[in-house]
Parts: sequence; structure tokens; C-alpha cells
Amino acid sequence: MTTEDATTSTPDEPVERTGWTAAGRRAAVLALAAARAVAGVVRPLAWILLAAAVVLGVLGTVYGWREVRTIAVVLAATLVLSVLFLFGRTSYAVELDLTRTRVVVGERAVGALRLANTGTRRILPSRIVLPVGSGRGVFGVRQLAPGDSIEELFSIPTQKRAVLAVGPVSIVRGDPFGLYERVDRRDEPVPLYVHPRTVRLEGQSIGFVRDLEGMETRDLARDDIAFHALSEYQPGDDLRHVHWRSTARTGTLMMRTYEQTRRSHFVIGLSTATADYAGEAEFETAVSAAASLGLRALRDAFHVEARVPAGPLRADSGRQLLDSLSGVDGTRSREGRVADLAGSVAASAPLASVVVLVCGGGAAPADLRDAVSRLPAGARTLAVVVSADAETGRRRIGDTDVLTIAELDDLPRALRKALG
Repeated sequence: MTTEDATTSTPDEPVERTGWTAAGRRAAVLALAAARAVAGVVRPLAWILLAAAVVLGVLGTVYGWREVRTIAVVLAATLVLSVLFLFGRTSYAVELDLTRTRVVVGERAVGALRLANTGTRRILPSRIVLPVGSGRGVFGVRQLAPGDSIEELFSIPTQKRAVLAVGPVSIVRGDPFGLYERVDRRDEPVPLYVHPRTVRLEGQSIGFVRDLEGMETRDLARDDIAFHALSEYQPGDDLRHVHWRSTARTGTLMMRTYEQTRRSHFVIGLSTATADYAGEAEFETAVSAAASLGLRALRDAFHVEARVPAGPLRADSGRQLLDSLSGVDGTRSREGRVADLAGSVAASAPLASVVVLVCGGGAAPADLRDAVSRLPAGARTLAVVVSADAETGRRRIGDTDVLTIAELDDLPRALRKALG
């Protein structure tokens, strides 16, 4: 009988322990969730008052200080009564509308925030918090009867190029003392693109005439567009390119040879290494210069590719190019300076027809020479150096024109000098 009891009781013990463990875990999860909910509602001032009420209550009881006990009771009553302000509905219908989601740095982005009470009961006054990047705007909303709505207009000043997240809208209910705060987040954030400032480059400012058939190179090919010369037939040549008149005259099968052409592929390399710039102002001017050159190349029907040391940027259209440049930041890494960027451009676009490098005055002449030597062979190359303390000028390093500008407005004039 003892053996049977031992046998039957042995498997029950781990089952019972497992059951208690699962229940304990569930209780712990619920307790943790409750603690997080409380922590999200109770403000630091409430914790301070709660601690003060406890300490004063204990001291008043121990030492018989009636006044101290009275203060503790008042604090506790304030904490309890303030909780009542959290109750109530916040069922607003929220609509966030940005008139323009893309602005140029320095402009104001204007928007509207619409709130409506779609319920059947009155909504008490509350606060609306609208995050904008690292800042936020706060709107006070009066009580709304069923069916009422309100519209708050706002404007966002833009002092720096950036991609800002506007929202999500938060509806805040709390007490007048700031002890508790209940936040209900609505809607999704809307991206606001603050584009770099650009200048329009007129005429042949870029310096390269459009060629819908591509640009000729010195490399010879058996099949292309630009005719170069005649040569004898080689096994594998396409018989469609036989020059019959020369073949009849010489008695040898003669073939047309061509100069290879490159597609009008415009590549802009923008250095983001802070070591290549004397300050933030130079970097912002360099971003604006790259954007201006890219927009002109797109108007000229080039296939534009923009690259930074971290990789390529989207540049299929002017909007994509400016959106991409809005989020470009400087990097403090020693790697990825202008010479490394030139090597990356050569590796990714060896058949580019036009390559423009943009950097700051922090790039030493030796760095520029190294960068120019790494650019794709056969491409037409240009370097734009932004130096706040230098005068607008032009010099050459090998086959590359190097333009120096101090401000963005100097770029059209510097390009005209290079063409002259």
C-alpha cells in the first residue's frame, strides 16, 4: 500500500509545482503590466507628494503632532481627489493635415489639427500634444458637446535642413495640479521634408551639352553609334556592319568599327565627413550645391545618381533627390573622406559620363589630387570645393576643373568661369 501511494503521488508533485509556477508567472506579468500602467499615469510630483504624505503621517503619529498629521491627510486627499480627473472619455476623431509636406529651409510649414466629438456624451477639456521632431506643440481644447468640432491652425518654422516627424497626436487628460496624466496617442506621424536651398543654373551652366545618343569615348567597338573607321573582318563580327563598297574595291571583307558611347550618366558624389569641412555652414552649402547640380542634370534629361560615403541616394526625380538630401548628416568617421568617396564612385559607376565631387575647404590639396586620380577614366569630371574663407575661383588638377565657392550664390558664376 505504501508503494502504491508513493507511486501515485510522485507524478502529481511536478504537475502541482508546474501549475503554481504558471500561475505565478501570469501574476507577475499582470503585476508588471499594472506597474507600467501606473508609472505611465503618475507624474514625478505625485510620487513626491505621496512620499511626503507617508513620512509626515508617520512622524505625526509617532510624535503626536496633530498639525503634521493634518498636512499628511490633506496631501493624501489631494492625491486621491486628483485621480477623478483621469476618468472620462477622450474619443476625439483626430485629423492632422499638413498643407505642404515639403518646404525649403527657412520657410514655414502650415498645417491644421481637427478634433471632433463623435460620441454621444460631452468631452471635458483636455490638452493636445503635437510632437514635431525633438520639440512639441501644446494646444488647449475646450469641452466639446456631442457633434462639436474644433480646428487648431499651426505653423512650423524650419531653420535647418531635416526630415521631421510631425505627430503622432497625443490627447492628454490630467488634473490641475499636474499629478496625473493620461495620454492617448492617435493618428500616425507625417514626415515633413525640409529641403536644402538651391539655385537655378541657367544656360549651359553645367558645362556638358546634352547628347541623346550618348557621349563618345576613345574605346573602339564593333557595334555602336559613332562611326570611326574600317577594319578587316574578324571571326564573330556582325555581318550587318560589312562595308560592301570597300570590300568590292579591296577584295577583302571590310567591317565598320565604332567609337563606344556612354549613356548620359551624371554622378554626384557628396562628402559627408566632417573632417572635409571647416564648419556646419560649409557642409550645408555643399549639400545645396549638390542639390542644385542634380536638379539641373535632371532637367537636362541625364540619368542622375547621387552618392555619399554611406551609399547611394534616391535621385530618380527632383523630389526624390531633395528628399534624400534632406536627411543627409555629417559623419565624424575618418573613413569616407573625399578620396574614399571618389573610389566608391569609380567602383559603382565605371561608365559614368559626368562625375561631380562636392566637398569642403577642409579637404587638403593632396586629398583632392588623390580623389581626382581615382575618378572613372574617360568621364568628364568636376570638383566643387566649398570654402567660406576663399574667393570664387577655378583651377585644374589633371583633366578636372576644380571650382572654389564661398556661398551657394557663387556657384552659377563659378561654372560660367569654368566654361569660359
